[in-house]
Amino acid sequence: MCQYYEGGRGPRAPGRESALGLGVVTSERMLGICRGRRKFLAASLTVLCIPAITWLYLFAGSFEDGKPVSLSPLESQPHSPRYAAAGQRERESLEVRVREVEEENRALRRQLSLAQGRAPAHRRGNHNKTYSMEEGTGDSENLRAGIVAGNSSECGQQPVVEKCETIHVAIVCAGYNASRDVVTLVKSVLFHRRNPLHFHLIADSIAEQILATLFQTWMVPAVRVDFYNADELKSEVSWIPNKHYSGIYGLMKLVLTKTLPANLERVIVLDTDITFATDIAELWAVFHKFKGQQVLGLVENQSDWYLGNLWKNHRPWPALGRGYNTGVILLLLDKLRKMKWEQMWRLTAERELMGMLSTSLADQDIFNAVIKQNPFLVYQLPCFWNVQLSDHTRSEQCYRDVSDLKVIHWNSPKKLRVKNKHVEFFRNLYLTFLEYDGNLLRRELFGCPSEADVNSENLQKQLSELDEDDLCYEFRRERFTVHRTHLYFLHYEYEPASDNTDVTLVAQLSMDRLQMLEAICKHWEGPISLALYLSDAEAQQFLRYAQGSEVLMSRHNVAYHIVYKEGQFYPVNLLRNVAMKHVGTPYMFLSDIDFLPMYGLYEYLRKSVIQLDLASTKKAMIVPAFETLRYRLSFPKSKAELLSMLDMGTLFTFRYHVWTKGHAPTNFAKWRTATTPYRVEWEADFEPYVVVRRDCPEYDRRFVGFGWNKVAHIMELDAQEYEFIVLPNAYMIHMPHAPSFDITKFRSNKQYRICLKTLKEEFQQDMSRRYGFAALKYLTAENNS
Repeated sequence: MCQYYEGGRGPRAPGRESALGLGVVTSERMLGICRGRRKFLAASLTVLCIPAITWLYLFAGSFEDGKPVSLSPLESQPHSPRYAAAGQRERESLEVRVREVEEENRALRRQLSLAQGRAPAHRRGNHNKTYSMEEGTGDSENLRAGIVAGNSSECGQQPVVEKCETIHVAIVCAGYNASRDVVTLVKSVLFHRRNPLHFHLIADSIAEQILATLFQTWMVPAVRVDFYNADELKSEVSWIPNKHYSGIYGLMKLVLTKTLPANLERVIVLDTDITFATDIAELWAVFHKFKGQQVLGLVENQSDWYLGNLWKNHRPWPALGRGYNTGVILLLLDKLRKMKWEQMWRLTAERELMGMLSTSLADQDIFNAVIKQNPFLVYQLPCFWNVQLSDHTRSEQCYRDVSDLKVIHWNSPKKLRVKNKHVEFFRNLYLTFLEYDGNLLRRELFGCPSEADVNSENLQKQLSELDEDDLCYEFRRERFTVHRTHLYFLHYEYEPASDNTDVTLVAQLSMDRLQMLEAICKHWEGPISLALYLSDAEAQQFLRYAQGSEVLMSRHNVAYHIVYKEGQFYPVNLLRNVAMKHVGTPYMFLSDIDFLPMYGLYEYLRKSVIQLDLASTKKAMIVPAFETLRYRLSFPKSKAELLSMLDMGTLFTFRYHVWTKGHAPTNFAKWRTATTPYRVEWEADFEPYVVVRRDCPEYDRRFVGFGWNKVAHIMELDAQEYEFIVLPNAYMIHMPHAPSFDITKFRSNKQYRICLKTLKEEFQQDMSRRYGFAALKYLTAENNS
């Protein structure tokens, strides 16, 4: 057997090998190559010299005392019995020796042939290929065993993957939860990959919206994503009764030959609950090992399900032995189409359903029934390509050590709660990618040109036009930062009101305001759209927090949109814009997360929408803002109770003591006695909380962190001739909290304040260009304030 060293695998998991270890492996490999060359030369000389030596030996043996000795009894007649006996023994001895030499010659030729097969990659003359032995793109177990596709010898050239060859991956994904799983799977693939990737996502409308936005804002080089409408494919498989928890989407892998592009020859198909621990190119390289009519690469099922002995009266679908698991599939699409795969699986499913009535494991049952009839279709993958952690798993029989694993598969409804000897290892590997900073995966593939991206090119052009010596460069740069965004992080359901008066509360928050969510949900029963600014690890903490809250889990009309952290500023207006963009109601209440709306405000606003005819007029309804300095507050249940608390000093008008101008135009003195809505005029630095139509202008992204973010928005509403109408029976109360990091920077950093002033002036100049003469009042008001 040939011995191979397993260096150069690439990052299978964080901290895979030390530099010293790599050096030792490299030295041993070089030593092995040198030894191989010496053996090659020695074998060559031996094969050339032995025939000559053999015939010299035989020729010399034909003489006795200088006289020729005949090798054939027909050429010489013995003169005595003694001479005849001696000649006979010598002839037999020579014949034995000739046979031995010929056998040695054949053995040396075989050895020479093997030595040529083991010649180093650079001597085989293809420098553009990635060799599995060198670049970690081969099957390590088969590498050790010397099994090579298309080569009958035990040792030879390994399967190859072109350096910049695109690897195609197909995933069926539907719904909110599956979209989160896809992100973790994609992270694990991107972490290890060294090839361009093309993801083919068969998704419903929800998953497509989520994942399209995610990949668009992720901007990972050398990654292409195409979507295929899963809803249009339902009719292809809806006739199959299915009891699996994946529902109808669990059957859609059956129609991939029909769904994916006709010119796509091969694809790796993955379930969403997969985690990679190695470069996916290693799996792609296994396609080279397919022979004959093999068109499906599958791992054997690692439970006794298809043996039918898990419980009494257990009756599984027919399968070959233990059957095969379809969490990881290699599909040769071109050959499957030629074999008429569509008709093959349909006929099999129709026949088996006559007796089975429904599938238990979705597409897996039908794949196995087809394979039972046509075993030649399958190339059996080594078990480490799909280590299955189901309830009845026998996966421990697959691997000798956890370092052998390449793909783990959480194929159980319980997912991470499965029982397994090494479950902590599996869980930690999964959590590593779950909480891994996705921004770090935006790395280029050196030597592999990426497809031109117009958005990326425009972004780079805009950034290049900025002056890096400008003291406010970081502020200006933030406006062009693309933040990775995961929409609808949790399940969301909303049915619009039939009277078109529905209002969505819009807010943004970071991890330090998470405690406000339950209180807001108790005060506001209508739909809510929230943008959360979190890291990948914080997003998982939020997920655990939300799933552990009865209040939050009982509310399905709250949309949580994760905007992932990047840069040094809090992108407050970007967050507001994300939350606004995904409002599904005609009207929005633009609030902040640390305000609690009065009880019943939702219904009151819906009535006010009709009363003030917001549908056909440009109005911004103002909800007066108050504040308390007490962390524990008996929340006022009416306007009268609130006025009493104002008189007692328990409540105050919002920011009256530090930023009076922000809300002074609301005219709180008039509000105390008002019984009908009243109009107020815009004034400098006015920043009330308003209810507007969904088509109102966005917030200006140049304002980040603390300062002027709402002021600029209200100014633009005024420039677009919105009327500001104060609602007489509405109110909201600001709850106390520790100062944010950004307000601390504003107060302590002089340069921060200078840059904010510069951005304000530039915004006002832009307003003048957009709205003309009417916008001059903003400059005058600013100078007089």
